[in-house]
Amino acid sequence: MTLLVIHGPNLNMLGRRQASHYGQFTLEELHEKLIETFPEIDFSFFQSNHEGDIIDVIHDAMDADFDALLINPGAYTHTSVAIRDALDMIQMPKVEVHLSDIENREPFRKVNLIKDVVDKTFMGNKVESYLEAIEFLQTKGVV
Repeated sequence: MTLLVIHGPNLNMLGRRQASHYGQFTLEELHEKLIETFPEIDFSFFQSNHEGDIIDVIHDAMDADFDALLINPGAYTHTSVAIRDALDMIQMPKVEVHLSDIENREPFRKVNLIKDVVDKTFMGNKVESYLEAIEFLQTKGVV
């Protein structure tokens, strides 16, 4: 079973960002936790601070052999119609994840352009948000 995990802008800076919102772990530690927790899943991880690179990976996923897609679009959640449209084209199961609770932060973070083109959104529980999203995919028999 294969899962493409896409991380958007500034997620490469985990461990240096506000711990109250994002936790104290690094992106590499997050990856290690996912691999350790779900050894039966073959993960493919991608992170970029560039919108076009993220869109290209989503496009490439259409022809790849992934069972599902998990995305934390970061700040692009609130601004990128292009990432939203790319996700809308993907026919595989997809979930959105956020480390912080974007609905209870600054007003501009309440705008979510992604939520209506994914199967479900998980947020507000730091690393646990990722674990919950993957468990959701497992209950659907996807990964």
